Amino acid sequence: MRRLLSSIGSRLVIAVPYLWLLFFFLVPFFIVFKISLSQPTIAMPPYQPVFGLEDGLSGLFGKLRQLSFDNYLWLLQDALYVNAYVSSVVIAAVSTLLTLLVGYPIAYGMARAPERLRPLLLMMVILPFWTSFLIRVYAWIGILKPEGLLNQFLLFLGVIDEPLIILNTTKAVYIGIVYSYLPFMVLPLYATLEKMDHSLIEAAQDLGCPPLAAFWKITFPLSFPGVVAGCMLVFIPAVGEFVIPDLLGGSRTLMIGRTLWNEFFSNRDWPVSSAVAIVLLLILVLPIVYFQRAQARAREREG
Repeated sequence: MRRLLSSIGSRLVIAVPYLWLLFFFLVPFFIVFKISLSQPTIAMPPYQPVFGLEDGLSGLFGKLRQLSFDNYLWLLQDALYVNAYVSSVVIAAVSTLLTLLVGYPIAYGMARAPERLRPLLLMMVILPFWTSFLIRVYAWIGILKPEGLLNQFLLFLGVIDEPLIILNTTKAVYIGIVYSYLPFMVLPLYATLEKMDHSLIEAAQDLGCPPLAAFWKITFPLSFPGVVAGCMLVFIPAVGEFVIPDLLGGSRTLMIGRTLWNEFFSNRDWPVSSAVAIVLLLILVLPIVYFQRAQARAREREG
């Protein structure tokens, strides 16, 4: 009896994440996918469902033959959506690289700091989460605008003769993304670097290895799992970011999050906006699945 209860309990524990994935990912995914196969109409909701539960299994299989992927073809034919996807990926990739360049020294310094100071440094990294994300982005408007704090400070120092135009440009989007997602890069890097055996660096230096070479040959390879985790945590939400490009980038910044919002709320074209969301999800999921399989094959070869 005890073995039976233990077996049931272990299976329930395993089933919880699968149930979570089913109800909060797969079910919404199929609902959005169903809408993406529909046609827009003047109604509420503003689309004509292709099939429904009331059709039954026989009706469902009959209507599967009539499914149309016109909305997905429309995305390929319209340069707006293609440019939005490309621009989003480029901006997210550049922002991820900048976040890595800023976050790695911070995480390395935290990992090498005295142990009594590490909790304080960790709290300082997490501290921005105590403030609303929207308020923090709005604060950058006051900092980056022509009469804002940054320009006033640079004018006071005599570095510039006239205010810099940063707000409503791609540079402002980069600044906003790097600032907002920096903790997501620092935390996994810090967790990896803290566990590293620093005696390996000392041994390499004793054998005549320069500090920079020791970093690239020992520290960075050992911290690579944290680099990958941090880049994933920054890149994935940055691709679909809406608030930062809308507030800091202005109307010229083209990203798929704003395009999706315009299709859904302004144009009220739910089928096309659903198709945009499905393609965006595939763009993000497929590289992650490929990377996980590559990592699994690499571990098998090492084993």
